[in-house]
Amino acid sequence: MPGPGSLVLIAVVALLIFGPKKLPELGKAAGNTLREFKNATKGLADDEDEKNNSAK
Repeated sequence: MPGPGSLVLIAVVALLIFGPKKLPELGKAAGNTLREFKNATKGLADDEDEKNNSAK
């Protein structure tokens, strides 16, 4: 896992590249993407559990 120094460096570089006005939008988009991915993988795991339970 990256240390605190490298996280700060990444944040500064992102701020320089995207600017302060775009960072909240990018953060929101990243959060929505992660939430959708989590829900999709949860659905896959639930489907797999149902298959295993019905096969028994």
